[in-house]
Amino acid sequence: MGKQNVAEQFVDLLVRAGVRRLYGVVGDSLNPVVDAVRRNAAIDWIHVRHEETAAFAAGAEAQVTGRLAACAGSCGPGNLHLINGLYDAHRSMAPVLALASHIPSGEIGLGYFQETHPDRLFQECSHYCELISSPRQMPRLLQSAIQHAVGRSGVSVVVLPGDVAGEPAPEKAARSALVTTRPTVRPGDAEIDALAEMIDAADRVTLFCGRGTAGAHAEVMEFAGRIKSPVGHALRGKEFIQYDNPYDVGMSGLLGYGAAYEATHGCDLLILLGTDFPYNAFLPDDVRIAQVDVRPEVLGRRSRLDLAVWGDVRETLRCLIPRVREKTDRRFLDRMLKKHADALEGVVKAYTRKVDKHVPIHPEYVAAVLDEVAGADTVFTVDTGMCNVWAARYISPNGRRRIIGSFSHGSMANALPMAIGAQFTDRRRQVVAMAGDGGFSMLMGDFLTLVQYDLPVKVVLFNNSSLGMVELEMLVAGLPSHGTANTNPDFAAVARACGAYGVRVEKPKQLAGALKDAFRHKGPALVDVVTDPNALSIPPRISAEMVTGFALSASKIVLDGGVGRMLQMARSNLRNVPRP
Repeated sequence: MGKQNVAEQFVDLLVRAGVRRLYGVVGDSLNPVVDAVRRNAAIDWIHVRHEETAAFAAGAEAQVTGRLAACAGSCGPGNLHLINGLYDAHRSMAPVLALASHIPSGEIGLGYFQETHPDRLFQECSHYCELISSPRQMPRLLQSAIQHAVGRSGVSVVVLPGDVAGEPAPEKAARSALVTTRPTVRPGDAEIDALAEMIDAADRVTLFCGRGTAGAHAEVMEFAGRIKSPVGHALRGKEFIQYDNPYDVGMSGLLGYGAAYEATHGCDLLILLGTDFPYNAFLPDDVRIAQVDVRPEVLGRRSRLDLAVWGDVRETLRCLIPRVREKTDRRFLDRMLKKHADALEGVVKAYTRKVDKHVPIHPEYVAAVLDEVAGADTVFTVDTGMCNVWAARYISPNGRRRIIGSFSHGSMANALPMAIGAQFTDRRRQVVAMAGDGGFSMLMGDFLTLVQYDLPVKVVLFNNSSLGMVELEMLVAGLPSHGTANTNPDFAAVARACGAYGVRVEKPKQLAGALKDAFRHKGPALVDVVTDPNALSIPPRISAEMVTGFALSASKIVLDGGVGRMLQMARSNLRNVPRP
């Protein structure tokens, strides 16, 4: 066996850390690493059409698997294209290792062709960002980067000049053990006892849950049942907490629905479980609040806290439940369940009127039919904008489905790239990209990546020929919409020209059959659904009070349009409410 170079050593260490794919675009300073990947059977180079796609795909893969994923960009413009997807991965707590290859080491600082300073540029979207200036830094620097990404659940960036990548690796390099999984964190007894005392002293407790409740569904349900608490959730908590939940009162936030807002304000103790919910306008300031999170830096940064508990949600609840007295009074819970069902009944009535005959098609109807037709373990990737609304209100979680989007970073164009990363983890699992026409067209070139690798991703395109959410923002602010219209092609014809399955749907009666046919197709497919650009309506006169109150009234004034099968669940939960 010949002597390794730095690039080969780099790739070997990625493989040891569990990385199975490296997403990127080849070129100049990156070529030694790509060649090392070519000669290593344990890892694949995934050639995308844009480096932003590479970063989004790696972030989605990490979220689906819970393991480290990786992406790469060549020097200067190549690695700069990674930055948006890396911001998203970092804010989504996805463990991602990014390789930013660099100009020749001897030219750094001299204004060389394509020179940037990635070791500075990526600082804000990573836990770790360092330059390898000598082969002697390998593999310790890469090991540190891997453990930062895994241990702190976010991005690490390694900057590697192309000439250093091609140099011989040091002989007898130490082979250290790697940390590739996170431990659980248990709070101290003092904090658990303090939280138990607060709960026992409260008459009305509400739980508000985020993505930190992943893996803790059973514990949250047991806890809510013991203290007779309504359970609300943020968008990122939806997939983990909404299903099989007899205490569900919906979602709070700009896309909220149901009684979650009332439940969080009507209690005398609010417990935030694993959520860094960013919209503090939706959080009360006149009730006692306790927060449980494994990340101490988020405790108290959104609201005043009466108690901060540093710990994993599941482990905290396992310790807490036996110490809390069981409550018998469920009047508050039952009142919130009734409010939740009533709220959903109101918006569903608006949604059900002639929806199966309306042309252009109601996007709500598209999402509702998609929810029915899609598989039980589908991964949905969701574009930012109105697709967030439809996913939040219509896609029904069940403990097996996943719903992934740019929910913290809020980037356009994320659905297709994320679907690529999700599909590579398992070609047999159904992956559906819920894309808007604005987001899809922004990174449309990577539809060719689906074709090139024959990835069976199904793109369901909500095509209203506009930037719908931006238009809504302008109108609510009292501004005439401007610069929001898109002149679009027949996207189904574009898909067919690329070598994929494509179908265009313009009438509601065609929709279910078109989706089923696309899902049966073994390769990539696109369903271009022409949807109503006026699906979201607002009053013709907008007062200052309405603008100020938009955040709290959006679901009642602007976003009315149904909530799919959630109404069925709410009605079912009402069976638990005693009748007078």
